[in-house]
Amino acid sequence: MSAAVAPRCKRVYEPPADEDGMRVLVERLWPRGVRKADAAIDLWAKEIAPSAALRRWFDHDPARWGGFVERYRAELEANPAAVDALLRHARQGPLTLVYAACDEPGNSARVLCDYLAERLAH
Repeated sequence: MSAAVAPRCKRVYEPPADEDGMRVLVERLWPRGVRKADAAIDLWAKEIAPSAALRRWFDHDPARWGGFVERYRAELEANPAAVDALLRHARQGPLTLVYAACDEPGNSARVLCDYLAERLAH
């Protein structure tokens, strides 16, 4: 088993690469306009994505970003099985969290990436 490396994030619209390792889609809905064969997704982890209620509350409002991060991290804390599954994959080799959002720096996959990296560091 190799040492755990912090997961990476990548938009589903970018081409897959060998260094991606295991590619996990972390969205509740399949991204529009993407064929499953082209996405090269190894696992679709719908259960790790923010809840529908949280997504509706956030509504991509930059003023709510801090609250979104706090609430999503609370959802992750309440979902240890899904988190632990991703941590296991990260400990086995490269892990790339794949997302569809256009807002690259401010999206749930980035929050999840940071959360997993913190857990791997301990």
